[in-house]
Amino acid sequence: MAYALNRQLWRQAALALALLVPSLAQAAESAAVTSPRVTATLLSSRDAVAPGERFQVGLVQKIAPGWHTYWANPGDSGEPTRIAWTLSQGATASEIQWPAPKAIPVEPLVNFGFEGTVLLPVEIAVPAEAKIGERLTLQAAATWLVCEKICIPEEGTLTLNLPVAPAAIVAEAAQSRIEAARAALPAPAGFRGRLAAEGEALALTLPGLPAAATELRVFPLSDTLIDHAAAQEVRTADGATRVRLARSSAFKIAAGEIAGVLTYREGGLSRALTFAADVDPALVGAAAGPAAAPAVPRIPLPAEGVDLTLWAALLFAFAGGLILNLMPCVLPVLFIKALGFAQLARASRSQVREQGLLFLAGVLVTFMALAGLVIALGAFGTSVGWGFQLQSPPLVIALAVVMTLIGLNLLGAFEVGTSAAGVGHGLAGRGGRLGAFMTGALAVVVATPCTAPFMGAAIGYAVTQPPALGLSVFLSLALGFALPVVALSFAPGLLRLLPKPGRWMLILKQAFAFPMFATAIWLIWVASVQAGPGGVLAALVAVLAAGFIVWLVGVARNSGRGRLASSLVALLIAVGAGWFVTQSAVPELAQARAGDTQVWSPERVAALQAEGRPVFVNFTAAWCITCLANERVALSRQEVKDAFAELKVVYLKADWTNRDSQIAFALAEQGRAGVPLYLFYPGRQGAQPEILPQLLTPDMVVTAATRAAGKEVRTANR
Repeated sequence: MAYALNRQLWRQAALALALLVPSLAQAAESAAVTSPRVTATLLSSRDAVAPGERFQVGLVQKIAPGWHTYWANPGDSGEPTRIAWTLSQGATASEIQWPAPKAIPVEPLVNFGFEGTVLLPVEIAVPAEAKIGERLTLQAAATWLVCEKICIPEEGTLTLNLPVAPAAIVAEAAQSRIEAARAALPAPAGFRGRLAAEGEALALTLPGLPAAATELRVFPLSDTLIDHAAAQEVRTADGATRVRLARSSAFKIAAGEIAGVLTYREGGLSRALTFAADVDPALVGAAAGPAAAPAVPRIPLPAEGVDLTLWAALLFAFAGGLILNLMPCVLPVLFIKALGFAQLARASRSQVREQGLLFLAGVLVTFMALAGLVIALGAFGTSVGWGFQLQSPPLVIALAVVMTLIGLNLLGAFEVGTSAAGVGHGLAGRGGRLGAFMTGALAVVVATPCTAPFMGAAIGYAVTQPPALGLSVFLSLALGFALPVVALSFAPGLLRLLPKPGRWMLILKQAFAFPMFATAIWLIWVASVQAGPGGVLAALVAVLAAGFIVWLVGVARNSGRGRLASSLVALLIAVGAGWFVTQSAVPELAQARAGDTQVWSPERVAALQAEGRPVFVNFTAAWCITCLANERVALSRQEVKDAFAELKVVYLKADWTNRDSQIAFALAEQGRAGVPLYLFYPGRQGAQPEILPQLLTPDMVVTAATRAAGKEVRTANR
């Protein structure tokens, strides 16, 4: 009697304390981990726990419309939600108690998972020796894969600190939610099934299902049993239900029993049962062939902090666009704009500002066009990524031709819109306006091979958002990119610092031709990587044809009769050269080209980690200037090679020079939409990779390699 009274007094005292202390009053639910796709919290059925008791917690996932997470068997692709627990000494946590899944079609596949809001219950056991007045710490490191047309791995650490009291204090609202979720869990079936072969298919006999059951679906726990997307034929005979199931292409049964969940409808209500079935001995150990690669590459999850808010993404995009002006692929084009401003240094302010605004318009229109195409293709399930246009050898060759012609124009081989004698006023005319706009457009096109700091995360965020939000991020990137030129056009004081127009401008103009030729050489090299010797031949033919066309048009410019004939000849040459380029510049299969590198695949990463080998993955492309710079400055350095050899690091290269949907998927899973991306996997099976910055140094790579190998951190200089 006295003991019961003391328990009641303790309960009332603890409840009063909970009402007075806000942190206790909110103890039933952890702080949320939020992304644009999932909001996750940890819910407790207790505000205070008692020594030795068992109670329920639940991982709650609020999933954005159109997205889904995964069941224990994810179906044709995906990964189930997992929780790694860190608990107070002596406490234990059960496995996730899985709700009944839904079959989610993602043509042509079918996934097993959850949409909307799902609560995953887990039972916690409090140690009997827990002391009154202390706290029970529950820390859940949860990882999940959330998918729509692309898949994004996410994670978060959720923490609860519950006071230990003589008597448990129930969190009524939380307990009601958890109990409702547990009541909806699949109930044990009151029968045992049998699985046997039926020709090339399987027959699952279920003797105890209600005769009125409809819309029956079998969800096996094994992902190597059935073809998840195939129709399940149901028939009833001799009082038993028999389900015909198509075998998986990776069919395999290792034991004499299978288990899973059955869902069906009865009397208009949804039902779910857990079942077990005996397997015909002839099926045990049988296989239908090698396991097929999963539809979604199962790449370990990135580190925390990948998700950005909209405002952070806008800021990152603006800063990335600003820094992009310093990249070597952009500077040659900006030389043209600098020359134009030098020519207008003594012109009216309105002319200079007009040039700056037209340049801005060219940047904005081109950025929005490319971004809109990336987002639109992504909406239809085609992940192309930023810089996708340079994965087309004919377009790369076309840019090389444009750069060559610009260089020839700057040298005075031919003139467009003005004459050499008119340097200084040509940009003020009609041709100058068009030239300012096209300079902005061209700057954007040749800027896409470069990735400035902050850009990768911002673009990765943009392509996973609704179109309006995604375009706003690209708009911020465009504004940052155009800012220096526009600011210069509105700062006449800076322009007046330039020398007066004179012969120096002609010399400078001719000097600017050579960065254009250098860019053309680089683009032809990119074409050679993409399409081999045929790409080089196509590029040289295109340059020759373009030069001849320009010369022919120039010769016939003042000839009345000859102009029409020369135009027809020029058109025929252009068509013929275009046909030759498209036929000759055919993409070849991209291969790793560095001496000590291997070709990347998700399966190769998993196999190497299983061997205990640390793995470095370089997501790169021949047209990515930032990638090439990192290889020259850091990855090809001898101290880095020595460190990789000493630490037994395997270097894998994922070459995105030509289109590769598997690489595009892998980039999307890491929250990126383009290259470069550098991942360092520790030499432990299933360990998560470290994402390195987009600009590398030798010390940075060596230090990351040391961490991945689990050794004492050292640098390239030690």
